[in-house]
Amino acid sequence: MQRKEKSFMWLGAVVLGALLLAACGSGAETPDNTVAATVNGKKIMLQEVERVIQQQTGGKQANLSPLELAQARLQVLSSLIQREVLFQKGEQEKLLPTEDEITGSINKQKQDSGMTDEEFARQLKDQNLTMEALREEAKKDLSIQHLQDKYAGKITINDRDVEDYYNANKQQFVNARGVALAMIAADPADNSTQGIKNDDAKNDTDAKVKIDNIYQQLKGGADFATVARARSEDQSLARGGDIGFASEDELKSTGFPADLVGQLFGPMQVGSFTNPVKFSSPQFPGGRWYIFKLQEKHLQTENLTLESQGVRQQITVALTNQRKEILNAALVEVATREAKIVNNLAANMLANPSNLGLRPASAEAAKPASTTASSPAAKSNPTPVTSPAKK
Repeated sequence: MQRKEKSFMWLGAVVLGALLLAACGSGAETPDNTVAATVNGKKIMLQEVERVIQQQTGGKQANLSPLELAQARLQVLSSLIQREVLFQKGEQEKLLPTEDEITGSINKQKQDSGMTDEEFARQLKDQNLTMEALREEAKKDLSIQHLQDKYAGKITINDRDVEDYYNANKQQFVNARGVALAMIAADPADNSTQGIKNDDAKNDTDAKVKIDNIYQQLKGGADFATVARARSEDQSLARGGDIGFASEDELKSTGFPADLVGQLFGPMQVGSFTNPVKFSSPQFPGGRWYIFKLQEKHLQTENLTLESQGVRQQITVALTNQRKEILNAALVEVATREAKIVNNLAANMLANPSNLGLRPASAEAAKPASTTASSPAAKSNPTPVTSPAKK
């Protein structure tokens, strides 16, 4: 909200959202269709839990200790239960999305991922998912969003609320001296294990050729954010290259050369971009090529007032979001209490304490149990998860 609160996400490791999960079928009791839990009779399969863990660990779930794996299973299953509970409530309140909304949601997911249609289809195949299953999960996400929006739409923020917040938090309303940047990176290292598949450069020569080609694209009028999403080899590609706001000291501490810092705080104009530049940083000691776009520049620290441009609107948005979080938590609590939840995985852990981290998952590990309980994790972590793959 305020400049002071903006974090500088310079080269930060941000886990990209994985693809949405598909529901598994029923049939004979096998590891693939073992029932981990039910919500009002609707099955949540152990295979779904394992798939989320695989995505969250980058396929390295075998490196988890038995206790870590057991904890991960419980947490993931709790999120899946919450999601199913909210979806069913949205369905009951006739808040299902249209087919056009589902298509639009999937298209946006493709765009945000920076993948081509071919890459997206390959990712689906690698995850053993079909487009029909993906549409079903998008349907759940949108239904939950409609449910949350229904209650959030009743929130009202008055002038007194805004003024009280400002008076209690004046120290936060500061435009500090600094710059807001976006970037495009070409990395000579192999980034395939990090989920970066945007024509990944494999060596110094390829990286230099790539960054020069990108520079010519930008000089030709290409949109910086669009190019970043399509070609950057940094996790910031999902945000169109945006890496946030930073002071001079912060830039220098993350490896920015002094002449580049001087350029950003000196003659460079907002909206322009740098020539390709290569340097090392604590995060990437081997060095990478970059092009930076200057999105904002403040040469003096400025204390903001309620009459400063955008302040009232920013406070209104912040207060609204705070209320939304509380309403969403209440929604989870109410919907969970109304639902009949059977957590077979948790019940079997209690019945078999020595088998918490059974690996690989088997039918015996999460065989349907007779114990019925509301999800304890849903109460301890009430914020709803609209998609388990987005955690």
